[in-house]
Amino acid sequence: MGMQLNKEKYKEAILLFLNSLSEVNGKKKFYKLFYFLDFDNFEKFNIPITGDTYVKKKYGPVPLYFDAMVEELQREGKIKVTKVRKNLTHENDTVVYKLVSKHASSLKYLTKNEKKMLDRIIDKYGKLSGKDLEALSHNEAPWNAVDFYEVIPYELGYYRNTDFSE
Repeated sequence: MGMQLNKEKYKEAILLFLNSLSEVNGKKKFYKLFYFLDFDNFEKFNIPITGDTYVKKKYGPVPLYFDAMVEELQREGKIKVTKVRKNLTHENDTVVYKLVSKHASSLKYLTKNEKKMLDRIIDKYGKLSGKDLEALSHNEAPWNAVDFYEVIPYELGYYRNTDFSE
């Protein structure tokens, strides 16, 4: 089932994540936060929030349009993306995402339920590292049910058994 990418909701979600977390360290972490946001929302309400397409890669599900949304927000002057060498033993710099200024929390595009889901993802996963989130995503049916570089169908989210009672 093809989903429709919702750029406005996507960009608003990026801004709200950054507003709550102050910054996000690493593409991997941001990718997984969106995976959990979209797949949890699909599992509970039968529709993802962003409508992005997720592909199975070595470090977990990767949203195809995330980088394009970040670039748009950078061009609009709303977020700043830098690369920082966080650890001398790592061969790659960490991509750090920050707001240029605090985002007004008025919801223009996300519904109250979608905002609630985003807040739930922040509470549950916001303090975890990209590596922690990678491990969690690797234990889920959607990631395990497809081969590398294949699209992960949202319908596989029904096999996750997420506890929404928290």
